[in-house]
Amino acid sequence: MVNEEKKGSVLKSVWGWAKVIIVALVIAFAIRYFLISPVTVYGDSMEPTLHDGEHLFINKVSSPDRFDIIVFPAPDEENAEYIKRVIGLPGDTIEYKDDQLYINDEKYDEPYLDSEKENLSGGQLTEDFTLSELPACGGVSKVPDGKLFVLGDNRRISKDSRYIGFIDEKNVLGKVISFGDSLQK
Repeated sequence: MVNEEKKGSVLKSVWGWAKVIIVALVIAFAIRYFLISPVTVYGDSMEPTLHDGEHLFINKVSSPDRFDIIVFPAPDEENAEYIKRVIGLPGDTIEYKDDQLYINDEKYDEPYLDSEKENLSGGQLTEDFTLSELPACGGVSKVPDGKLFVLGDNRRISKDSRYIGFIDEKNVLGKVISFGDSLQK
């Protein structure tokens, strides 16, 4: 009889731990699927801010704001994702003139590009353009409703909205979670 009580106690204990583990797994899955997800940076288009092979997390529930770094499905590559910085929001006019960003005719500093600009051996980091001059953006002068204009920080090599057009806001998978000031805006 004592032996059966021990067996029952052990089974109860095992079942108790199994329930805890199952609940923990369900919570971890829910967080991973609905709230936060890991991503890995592939390529150099976000240098010097993000580096090839760097592991990050994205927040899947917040809306992107200007200068946030986002992840979205690559519109020109199957089963690939791009990571870029939001520059233009719906209704914005975007212009680069003499390596300077203007949004809605207001000059904006981009401190995350300072080190790259200092290392230039001539020329501009970002070539001059207006939205209407970019064929990928369909000749429009403002970012359309429901769309975002994104650029990589490594402007000379980034495949971004200048080449792939606007990004649908609804396609944004998430925005990169900043730990410290490594993703300075």
